[in-house]
Amino acid sequence: MNRVALIILLFCLGFSACKKTSEGGLAGYKAQAAIDDKIVADYLKANPSLVATKIDTSGVYYIVEQPGTGNDLFTNSTQVTVGYTGRLLPGGQIFAQTNDFHPSFVLSQVIKGWQLGIPQIKRGGQVRLLVPSRYAYGPAAQPQLGVVFGLKDGLPANAVLDFDIQLYDIVN
Repeated sequence: MNRVALIILLFCLGFSACKKTSEGGLAGYKAQAAIDDKIVADYLKANPSLVATKIDTSGVYYIVEQPGTGNDLFTNSTQVTVGYTGRLLPGGQIFAQTNDFHPSFVLSQVIKGWQLGIPQIKRGGQVRLLVPSRYAYGPAAQPQLGVVFGLKDGLPANAVLDFDIQLYDIVN
């Protein structure tokens, strides 16, 4: 009987601890979202020449620099070939750049900000994306990104990102 009571007690403690963690996680998520959204809003306010469009309620903004051509359909399995420059907001420190190398990615395997933003253009198009951390790498620091561009510790956790993306090819 004591074992059953002990098991039930441990189960209840474990369950209540999970509830507290998830509530704290939601509050932390909302707080970081507010910080990210303020960074993007302040950046757009400081750069009034940028005419950015917000994608739904995501907090991701895009600026179409060249729309591109064609009737391309994007799905999760679409492979895109791109050239890009990634910068931190605020500050504009470059953390990634492809230069003459044009990598290909399956759309479902890139950050959510790209999944939302790249379909705003067609083949040959160019888009600028302002991506809050929740649609990039979130609270996970990326120590391998940015080191070659002078970011000593790599891309920090909760980084708000600014991407210039040229879409070279689309394969479905």
